[in-house]
Amino acid sequence: MPIFAVHYTYSDATVPGRDEIRPVHREYLAGLATEGTLLARGPYPDGSGALLIFDAADADTVGKLLAADPFQAANLVDETRVVEWLPTDGFPSK
Repeated sequence: MPIFAVHYTYSDATVPGRDEIRPVHREYLAGLATEGTLLARGPYPDGSGALLIFDAADADTVGKLLAADPFQAANLVDETRVVEWLPTDGFPSK
């Protein structure tokens, strides 16, 4: 299956909501990781967003998974960018 990089962009205005929803958001992502759908995840150190790496059939599938993310459901992500990614080094190839 293709691998997708998802970039979340946050704003300072969403900090209180993200702080409140973060435990449920992380629980949701942990479930995707356990399934093997989410390969890696983590916030940017400056708080501007996060990177999520998915193994999914297509971008539509990733979009459906993202729509169920509690951060997305609570409108805490200002921008979402989904791109197919072709790792060449340092990442398990498919």
